[in-house]
Amino acid sequence: MLQLGHQASNAQFRKYSNEFLNIGAGARGLAMGSAQVASVADGTAGYWNPAGLVNVQGHTQVNLMHSEYFAGIGKYDFANVALPTTNEKRVLGLTAMRFAVDDIANTLFLVNPDGSLNYNNIQTFSSADYAFLLSYGQNLKKTENTTINFGANAKVIYRNVGKFAQAWGFGLDAGLQIYKDKWRFGIVAKDVTSTFNTWTFNFSDKEKEVLYLTNNDIPVRSTELTSPRLTIGASRLFNIGKTSTILAETDFDLTFDGRRNTVVSSDPISIDPKVGLEYSYKNIFL
Repeated sequence: MLQLGHQASNAQFRKYSNEFLNIGAGARGLAMGSAQVASVADGTAGYWNPAGLVNVQGHTQVNLMHSEYFAGIGKYDFANVALPTTNEKRVLGLTAMRFAVDDIANTLFLVNPDGSLNYNNIQTFSSADYAFLLSYGQNLKKTENTTINFGANAKVIYRNVGKFAQAWGFGLDAGLQIYKDKWRFGIVAKDVTSTFNTWTFNFSDKEKEVLYLTNNDIPVRSTELTSPRLTIGASRLFNIGKTSTILAETDFDLTFDGRRNTVVSSDPISIDPKVGLEYSYKNIFL
């Protein structure tokens, strides 16, 4: 039996930690190329910019989305409910997200001690990432020409890899939206407190022995940190005749954890620009 010595846990920043939180949400937001921080005005604001929740007025709003990636291997689900208050100045939002890859083959015990293959020993497991957001949006100022809204998220993250590993995490987001005539400006800071995931692992002695004999690392308890990111954006509404409008928005997603595969890649700041256009006919067809 393999005996493992005690190893201290460690904490370190991971460049693509919690990357499932950057997929997007809602058909409208994705169709706009994820340029939403300034113009989002529905329940999905809990994801894009919680300040935009203030625009949900009168009735509870529910948003649901399902999408698949890599020929159906990865499945992404998004659910949100926005709850306006009676004074029309504050809105609460609840959001749940899941990205998972199911039916992953566990081949730890595929090879018998004598070198033969036993396919009956193959089992399957899922690797899933969950996020739960509690959002709050509030109007700070409203005049004839200017509106300023503020919002914040508290998010809980749960990630698991079958029975082998699981992680819990917590983080905070904050955002502003400013409306000035036909212009809209937005800024949101995500993971402002460096969101963390604390991982624990659960391997049996037999599984640890197989990992050791096949020259694989045996993971220990660790903490994974997600660096803050900042998104700034501006949008404008253009009238086309009496019945049509075009909403144009440009966002800049700034990350501070070194070079990334983005349009502007540098150390320590990388910038990923996003552009979206939306055509509306009588506010019916978008």
